[in-house]
Amino acid sequence: MSFCPNLPTNSEEALNDAALLRYSRHILLDEIGIEGQEKISQAHVLVIGAGGLGSPAALYLASAGVGTLTIVDDDLVDLSNLQRQIIHTTANLGQNKAQSAAQTIHALNPHIKVNAVKTRAMGEELVQLVAAADIVLDCCDNFATRHAVNRACVAHKVPLVSGAAVRFDGQLTTFDTRVNNAPCYHCLFGEEGEASDGPCATFGVFAPLVGMIGAAQAAEALKLIIGLGSPLLGRLQLLDARNMQWREMRYKQDPACPVCSRNKT
Repeated sequence: MSFCPNLPTNSEEALNDAALLRYSRHILLDEIGIEGQEKISQAHVLVIGAGGLGSPAALYLASAGVGTLTIVDDDLVDLSNLQRQIIHTTANLGQNKAQSAAQTIHALNPHIKVNAVKTRAMGEELVQLVAAADIVLDCCDNFATRHAVNRACVAHKVPLVSGAAVRFDGQLTTFDTRVNNAPCYHCLFGEEGEASDGPCATFGVFAPLVGMIGAAQAAEALKLIIGLGSPLLGRLQLLDARNMQWREMRYKQDPACPVCSRNKT
C-alpha cells in the first residue's frame, strides 16, 4: 500500500476558507450544507477497481472532498483502457492503475488522503481494507471478487455500492446489511449460477456507459455518507444506453442466503 505524501489526515481536515470556496456549491444545497460537507470530509471510501467504473466514481468522490479514498487495483494501464478509463492518461501507460489514479486524484484535490493498493486484494487483506472503510464501491469486473467483497462487507456491516457495465447495458444497486432484512449481493446474484459481468476485452463496452454508472455509484456513496434521500436498497437499476431507458427491478433478502441471513441479529 502506498500513500500520497504530505496530505492531512481526517482529523486535520477542516473547512477553512479555501475548503468553503472549493465545496461551496455543495454547501449551498440545504440538504448538504456545512454539516453534510464535514461528514464527507471525514469519510473513508474504498474503491475496488480503478477501471471504467472506478475512474469516474473516484474522481467525483475526490472532487466532492471525501477525506480518505483507498483505491485497489493490481492491473497496469493499457492503451485500450483509455477509451473509457478517464482517470488515466497516455503518460500513465504501463503504470499500476491504483497508483495512476492516486496521482490524478492528488492533482484534482491535494487536500484529501489517497491510499493506492497495487495488489489484487483478497483474503485477509481484503477483509482489513473493508473493515477500515465507511463505504465500499464495487467497481470491478470479476465475479469472484464481487462475492468476496460482499462477504467482507456483510461481515463488517459496511455499505456496498455495486455497479456493472458491459456492451450497452448498465446495472446499479446498493447493499447495506446494517438495515434489518436488507439483502446482500449473494441474494441477488448467487455464486452457484452462471452470471458473470465478463471482461470488456471479451464483450466490449460503450465508453459513456461506464461514466454514467460510475458517477451514479459516487452519488449513492455520498448520499449514504450524508444520510440523504433513499439509497437503492432492494432496488436494481438497469440502464439500456442504446435507447437511454432506465428500468428498476426490486428484490428481497433470501432467507436461505448463506452470506447475510445468518448474520442477522
